[in-house]
Amino acid sequence: MKTINKIIVISLAILAFSCEDILEEDISNDTVQTISPSKDTKIESNVVNFKWNSLKGADNYRVQVYESNEVLVLDSLTAKTSLTLPLEAGNYIWRVRAENYAYQSTYSFPSSFSTNIPDDLTNQQVILLGPDNDKFLNSASLSLNWETLSKATSYSILIINTTTGKEFFSKTDLADNSFILDLSASTDGTYEWRVKAKNTETETKQYTAKKFNIDTTAPNQPKNTLPADNSIQTVNTAINYSWSITADAGISKSPISYIIEFSGDKDFSTISQTLNSNTTTLQQTFSNTGIYYWRVRGVDGAGNIGTNSTEFKITVN
Repeated sequence: MKTINKIIVISLAILAFSCEDILEEDISNDTVQTISPSKDTKIESNVVNFKWNSLKGADNYRVQVYESNEVLVLDSLTAKTSLTLPLEAGNYIWRVRAENYAYQSTYSFPSSFSTNIPDDLTNQQVILLGPDNDKFLNSASLSLNWETLSKATSYSILIINTTTGKEFFSKTDLADNSFILDLSASTDGTYEWRVKAKNTETETKQYTAKKFNIDTTAPNQPKNTLPADNSIQTVNTAINYSWSITADAGISKSPISYIIEFSGDKDFSTISQTLNSNTTTLQQTFSNTGIYYWRVRGVDGAGNIGTNSTEFKITVN
């Protein structure tokens, strides 16, 4: 009987580990077909748009770009079938493969291309550095930064409140590749910041854009759920905590994380332990008996801090 049980356990373990493999399509003998840049293409721009055909069974695609001396300069993973990347002037080789959880296709046949950065800015793009796309913030100012375009003499920026569809700010003839944006007059919402470059004869055909979000509304006060107030818990045993929170009334709703505090006194004059959670649940263990209090507050991605929940008392025996 023991032998049979061991066989069953081993079989279940094998099944558990191979389940994902069974569900994923085997693409190991497939090859992704590239579209552009094709062999020996000459690109007159500071950016290159890589394109390829989709492959059945693929979850992601890995794009690699090498210099002509076979030094890897870019290795990017994307779920899309195109990718735009900045490159300096030079000679390159690129390839792409498909990937899923269990398998990888073979790489496409390497394709060579070259880039040149001309004086004409029409087909070039300004590379935005920061802030990161879709960043949440509640500050009174924001530093906008982008890479210098070698053939550009000045830049123009445009800020659009995409929540209202109205222009928030614009400025032309900037000589530097950074700008401090005053947000004191802004309202909560999503904004798009755009940058164009120009020289005496040409300018980039379109703005390069990223988004940021203004969120000045603090998370609501959470409500403790478990363990119940005045409950009795067991020492050295995991305790499950949970709480609820309603969505705030703000236009921009940045993701909320939680700070959970424990204290031996109701006023929390001394914090004995602080834990963090990205969900409305937590597991924690007391190694000493005694009376404890716990509370929780929300902190959103913009840095707004909510009010502490009403403390709950627990007795650990």
